[in-house]
Amino acid sequence: MRVHLVTMPWHPIDLPSLQVGLLHRLVRQARPADEVTEFHGSLRWAEHLLEHSGGRLGPGDYVAVGSDSIFHGLGDWVFSGVLYDDPDWGAARLRDYAARRDVFVDTAVEMRPYAAGFIADAATEVLAAEPDVVGFTTTFMQNVASLALARELKRRRPQVTVVFGGSNCDGPMGHALHRNHRFVDHVVRGEGEYAFPALLRHLDDGTPPAGVPGLCWWDGEVSRANGETRRTVAPADIPSPDYDRWQAALEASPVLEYVHPKLVVEGARGCWWGEKHHCTFCGLNGSSMAFRAKPGERLWEEIDRLVRRHRLLDVVTVDNIIDMAYFRDFLPRVVDSGWDLRLHYEVKSNLTSDQLELLGRSGTVHIQPGIESLGSRVLGLMDKGVTGARNVRTLRECENHSLTCSWNLLYGFPGETAEDYAAVVDQIPALVHLQPPSGAHRIQLERFSPHFTDPGLGFGKRRPAEMYRHVYDLPEDELADLVYLFDTEDAGIGGEVEERLKAAVAEWRAGHHPSRLLFEEAEDRAGTLLVHDRRHGRPQATHRFTGWRAAALRRLEDGRTESALHRLLTDDGHDVRAEDLRAWVRQALSLGLLFRDGRTYVALPTWGEPVRMPDAAGVTG
Repeated sequence: MRVHLVTMPWHPIDLPSLQVGLLHRLVRQARPADEVTEFHGSLRWAEHLLEHSGGRLGPGDYVAVGSDSIFHGLGDWVFSGVLYDDPDWGAARLRDYAARRDVFVDTAVEMRPYAAGFIADAATEVLAAEPDVVGFTTTFMQNVASLALARELKRRRPQVTVVFGGSNCDGPMGHALHRNHRFVDHVVRGEGEYAFPALLRHLDDGTPPAGVPGLCWWDGEVSRANGETRRTVAPADIPSPDYDRWQAALEASPVLEYVHPKLVVEGARGCWWGEKHHCTFCGLNGSSMAFRAKPGERLWEEIDRLVRRHRLLDVVTVDNIIDMAYFRDFLPRVVDSGWDLRLHYEVKSNLTSDQLELLGRSGTVHIQPGIESLGSRVLGLMDKGVTGARNVRTLRECENHSLTCSWNLLYGFPGETAEDYAAVVDQIPALVHLQPPSGAHRIQLERFSPHFTDPGLGFGKRRPAEMYRHVYDLPEDELADLVYLFDTEDAGIGGEVEERLKAAVAEWRAGHHPSRLLFEEAEDRAGTLLVHDRRHGRPQATHRFTGWRAAALRRLEDGRTESALHRLLTDDGHDVRAEDLRAWVRQALSLGLLFRDGRTYVALPTWGEPVRMPDAAGVTG
């Protein structure tokens, strides 16, 4: 059997498709007689745009539509006209949507006329391999481009079997995708390591796949959806990905000069925190929350093999959360290896300074710690299991250990009040030297999140997000099963408070690059501690602390209440009155040297001069 694996726009063009890499290795292991080929449609689309636009639409434009516009559906809309045989389909709706929401759509509009030619060329290339089965993997905005190509493949060669899988096919989304698109023969819902080989066996035998858990298939003209299984794929059954064909395609591509390629690895699936406390807004992991992780030794062997084979040192992990065992059995191996790796990891925001230091020594350069807020009460509404003070410590320690930190400041939670944000907004100018969020964003209602599954949490009214109206030509009841994002009534703050929050975050972002707040230990016997304040919006100053005041500032690096700080200083042998300590804390707070979260105070100065690169235009990971 000839199996052709396809990933379509808008997969990041600097990354291989982990799903294609895993399925390629899986099929070769389970069915060694099969021939496996690949089509990297995201790369081909970037090439197509570059060539046919005469260089006007480059990889940077691909990123602007494919990544930056994900919550407006622009990438899907680009291909909707091909799917529905109408170059103007949804154009009026998009213009109306963009005008009301002040969304820039010119780049997507300029791309759309090239979509039909690309789909035609893609079909020709895929069918040239004479496949028996074409398997599409689809996540986020890959649905419409995949559907457009699948439709064209079936039009040209009806006997080819089209299979869809991926995150967009989880739960009811997979059945809706199947029953509304007759040219899609099968949809694998959930993890594919067991289901896809089982489906291929049925195709070999010509038997109905009624026993394949989660699979959608056609019984005559009736779309069947097999019951989903609770069984999750064991880490031992997750293969190491094969990226040989991706690398060959990239190295032969004119797009190569525009991107910085990275490898993608998977150490774990699910979320160990979500198993106990599912963050109320999070819809990731879908129906597979159960946390499973490869042993650290095996993960390191996989990375070592991939790095040696592909000669790439940037490694992106797709784990939703790091396995805490990796601080014992994986990261030390990376440190000892001597490899000059650049790792990218998602972590929980309550890591200790020692754990963040180990991440830094391992070559981890970028983390996504899920900070989400700096206010403890709002974090409690999210069920994050962390405080605002701890999140500020994490931001400070990222500076100390040269870790780039990506995070969003979220708001709009049922039950939040203006008072929950007032203290945070007032203190944001003191945080300008720490890495800012990408912005302040109102949460969206995501399928599979507790906010979605339990209307009692505050979002009882919901409908498919408005952006899907210029993406799909389907009735709302079908969209309700097909899509991932939903519109609902706003909750939490709004009006002036929302505007103040957004303005404060914008100021933080604007003033961050030149800002510094640095500790320095003076070379004297008095234990003098200097703090050099070079933050945007404040007069330059150097503050000098000695004796118990210097000790107090150091103790507050870990975050303390006044009473706990007083006990520690007394235990350390400092003779300080509680009222003098209270006055000093108030002074340090007024200077912006501390962050206050309820009764807890956290020291804000960092150690060492941070290295910051100016924001670069173009393609990023």
